[in-house]
Amino acid sequence: MTQKIAFLGLGLMGGAMAANLVKRGYSVIGWNRTKNRPTIAPFINAGGSLAESLQEAVTDVDVVFSCLGDVPDVTEVLIGDEGAINFAKANTLFIDTSTIGSKAAKSIGEVLINDGLRFMDAPVSGGDVGARNGTLTFMVGGTAEDLLSCRFFLEAMGSNIKHCGAIGSGQAVKLCNQTLVSVYMLALCETMQMAQKMGIDPQLIVDVCGSGAAGSWALTNLGMKVANGDYQPGFAIKHMLKDLRLVQEIAEAMDDLPNLSVDLPVDLPVNLQFATELPAIALAMQNFQKVSQLDDGQGAEQGTQAMIRAYKQDK
Repeated sequence: MTQKIAFLGLGLMGGAMAANLVKRGYSVIGWNRTKNRPTIAPFINAGGSLAESLQEAVTDVDVVFSCLGDVPDVTEVLIGDEGAINFAKANTLFIDTSTIGSKAAKSIGEVLINDGLRFMDAPVSGGDVGARNGTLTFMVGGTAEDLLSCRFFLEAMGSNIKHCGAIGSGQAVKLCNQTLVSVYMLALCETMQMAQKMGIDPQLIVDVCGSGAAGSWALTNLGMKVANGDYQPGFAIKHMLKDLRLVQEIAEAMDDLPNLSVDLPVDLPVNLQFATELPAIALAMQNFQKVSQLDDGQGAEQGTQAMIRAYKQDK
C-alpha cells in the first residue's frame, strides 16, 4: 500500500524538501500557516497538493513531516489545542526536522507517543542548497524500527541519514553541528578580510584552501558570498541565533564545563558564565546579534554569511 505523507511548514527548507518527495513519486499534501509564501511554489510546481487546514493535511496520512521555526511553533502545530495530534490516525509517524533542542523533542515525542502515535526528531544540515538538491544530512533520534520504516523518504531529501540514538539525540548532534558552523563563520569572515588586505583573490582562497585541511562546506558555499557581499539567506541569522540560544541553554545547565581565562568584549550581550565556558560561540553570537540589529532589525533576515557586516565600519 502506498503511504501518504503530510508536510507541515513549506518555508525555504520545507518547500524544497517536500518538492523532492513529490519528485520521487510520493503522495504528499502540504500545509503552511502563511498561504502565499513564494517558497511554496517549488512544491506546487512539482505536483504537490496544498491543504487548506491542518486537519485536512494530517487526517488520512501515514507520515507527518514538520519543518518549522522554533520550539513554540513546533509545539503549537504538533501538540497544541488545534495541533496535528488531534487529527492524526493511530500509529502515524511524526518526523520533525526543525531545530528545537533535545529537551523539547523529548517532551513533544512523549506527548505524541502517549497518544498512540510515533515520533522521531530528524533535524537537518546542508542549507537551502542541500534542500533543493536533495543532499541534506539527517540527524535522527528515535527507534531503529521507525527509521527503517521511513528511510526511503529521508533518502529522497538527503544523501546522509545518520541514526544518532534515542529521541532527542538527533537534536543533540544538530546543536553540536551549529556550534561548529557558527565558529566557522568567524574564521571565514576574518580570512576573507585578511585575503583582501593582502591583495589575494578570494576565489583563490576558496579553491586552494577548500581543497586542503581548511576545507569546509562553509568555505565552499559561502566564501564568495562573504567576499562579494551577497547576503541572500540560505540560512537566516535569526534562525542561527535561535539555535545558539538552545546551545546557551544547554551550557548553562551543565555544571562541569571549564571556565576559561579569556578577555571578553565589554558589550558582550550574553550570559557571562556562558561566555567564559564557550567563548568562541559567545563571540559568534555577539556578531550575529550585531548584524541582526542592522537595517532596523532586518539584518536578522539575511544569511549567516552577513556576519561580515559586524566587522565592517560602514555596515
